[in-house]
Formats: sequence, structure tokens, C-alpha cells
Amino acid sequence: MTRTVVITGAGTGIGEACARQLAGEGANLVLIGRRAEPLQRVAEETGGLVLVGDAASSETWAGFIGRIRERFGGVDALLACAGGHGLGSVTDTDDATWQAALRSNLDSAFYSARACLPLLIERRGGIVLLGSIASLAAGPEVCGYTTAKHALLGLNRSLANDYGAVGVRVNCVCPGWVRTPMADAEMQPLMQHHGDDLDAAYARVCANVPLRRPATPDEIANVCRFLISDQASIITGACIVADGGSSIVDVPTLAFANMGITT
Repeated sequence: MTRTVVITGAGTGIGEACARQLAGEGANLVLIGRRAEPLQRVAEETGGLVLVGDAASSETWAGFIGRIRERFGGVDALLACAGGHGLGSVTDTDDATWQAALRSNLDSAFYSARACLPLLIERRGGIVLLGSIASLAAGPEVCGYTTAKHALLGLNRSLANDYGAVGVRVNCVCPGWVRTPMADAEMQPLMQHHGDDLDAAYARVCANVPLRRPATPDEIANVCRFLISDQASIITGACIVADGGSSIVDVPTLAFANMGITT
């Protein structure tokens, strides 16, 4: 039977890469996002069903689920790739910025999972939540984003624990830097400060990453595809870190490493 996969944040970045790869495997795709134009562009290449709306809205999902069931009968997997920024320290984060960070990075995953679970239970399907290395550590002045991504691991574990008995597997992928439009925008302050081009800015932020480079969207999509495949049938509740080795670096010894000294 042909699999049906729902992808939020499907118009750009990792969600788009997942859509292209899964289309190559013959999957039925449901492409969800807030902007119609990028979704339509991906749909032209993948044949996916475009549903435009906010994944962090229960009202939106109430309409989506009926259309998904009518078109495909059910759902085999959900890839919750929708996300956004959450910049600023606590004292620099106003109410609107805080709520937007939680809505785009946490609420979108919660509402997507809750809406799709009845269909996933029917087919003993799987969920992948897109976290970040910000799920594991705090960068400077990204309070909203860091908090939401940390909370995503709690959601991942709760879902895996509660729905494993009915055959639904849930995992979280935590990338480091990935060359997406959102990350490109984050490079702009570095580019302006140092006079870098985009490639130089990425080299700068990856200077202490063991692989010395960011991931491509396709590399992260490979991990997502694996986790919803039969090859990952025993994996649930896991946090799969795909960060080029960023999270294994011992920060207190970087001063030595940057001098060429091995400790």
C-alpha cells in the first residue's frame, strides 16, 4: 500500500527536502504551510496535496483532517517540520515574541500530532518532530527558540510513551546548522559585521564543528525518512542528533584546540 505522509513546513528547507525525497519513493504527500506559493511550487514537482494554514491551530486542523481522510483514507506518518525564530534574551523578549516562538516551534508540533494521531493509530504510523541542537543547549539570546525546542523533547517522550502500545512510534531529530532560508537569514549579522559572504559566514559558525560544515536539507531529510521507515521499527522516543558533531565538543577546552594544542 502506498504510504501517506503529512509534512508541516513543507514549502521550504527541511520540509521541502523531505517532500522531494518521499515523492521519489512514490508516497502520497500532504503539504502544509502558511504560504501558498512555496507549497504550490513543491506540489508541482511532487504531486502533493496542498493545505494552506497555520499548523498551530486546532481549527485549521479540524478542516485539514477531513480533506486528508477524504483524499487518502488515512495517514502513515507525520513529519512536523514547521518552526520559526525566537530571538532575544529574556529581558529583550516581549509578550508577542515569546508567544510567537512557542506557537511556531512547539504548538505547531503539538496540534499537528494531536490531530493526526487518530489516523496514525489506525495504521500504526510514525511521527518525527524537528528539534534542534537548541533542544540540548542554549545559544546566546535565543530564549524563546531554546525554550520551545527543549520542550519539544518533552512532547516527543510523552507521545512515544503514551502511544507506543498502539503501535505509533515518535522520534525527534535535532540538527545543528542547516543551509536553509531561515539559517541564511541568521547569517546576515555575521556577514555585515565581518564583511563575509554567505559561505564564509557558515564556515565561521562551523569552525569548531568536527565536520567543519553545516548540513544540507537533504541530509536531515535522510534521517527523517529513516525514522518513519520499517528499518527504524524498534526506535521510539529517541532524540537523533544530526549536527556534524557540534554537541560532542568540550567547550571549555576550545581555547586549547584553537591554539592547535591537544588536551
